[in-house]
Amino acid sequence: MQLAFTDSIASAEQELLVEIAETPAQVLEAKRVRYQVYCEERGFEAGQGGLEQDEFDEFSRHVLVRSQLTGKVFGTVRVAFSPPERPGPGLPMERLCEAWVTQPLPRTSTAEVSRFALLKDRTGISPAGAALMRLYLIRGVIQICGDSRVSHLCALMERTLLRLLQATSIHFVPVGAAIEHRGLRHPTVWNVGEGLDRVRRENRVVWSFITANGAFWPEDTIVQSAHRRSVG
Repeated sequence: MQLAFTDSIASAEQELLVEIAETPAQVLEAKRVRYQVYCEERGFEAGQGGLEQDEFDEFSRHVLVRSQLTGKVFGTVRVAFSPPERPGPGLPMERLCEAWVTQPLPRTSTAEVSRFALLKDRTGISPAGAALMRLYLIRGVIQICGDSRVSHLCALMERTLLRLLQATSIHFVPVGAAIEHRGLRHPTVWNVGEGLDRVRRENRVVWSFITANGAFWPEDTIVQSAHRRSVG
């Protein structure tokens, strides 16, 4: 099974690129994909001018999954940060969840995974590439976590996405009961260091892919963190 997964990743890497948006043009591409998914396909948001955006985008970093052949963007996700000067909810899910859900998390090193969007139409991409797009988005999230020293992630997730991530040893932990928000969503949290340590132990191939063989989140850092927990 591990060999088959390795082959699938090798195939997908010939087709897809993961990018961290660094330019206004890339951010606009992310917002256009969000419009297609959240406004046209699902009818969750109204959008405007072909873009889906909100007040949290200003304090977010955006991930894109792009076709190497055509340049088309098939998916996006953002990592939203909570600026200390913002009044009211600092993270998107804090508008919807009770305060105790995120209260235990370290404020300065916690971010939220949101606007996880993949187009239904994946024409031109192999089945292997299409199936791995969510891991490409997670890879971008991990890169941002390493760059920005994010220790904890939170998210509102559909049960389907939770299960898909769990199948690749990425275990976001549900906190409390599901809430109604465009259907049932589970408030979840993920300790990035502990979570990646578990991925490394359970599925080395996935760990190597989403951390770029440790470049985004070095294995030594994870092992040392686990050791500190064991002796603390």
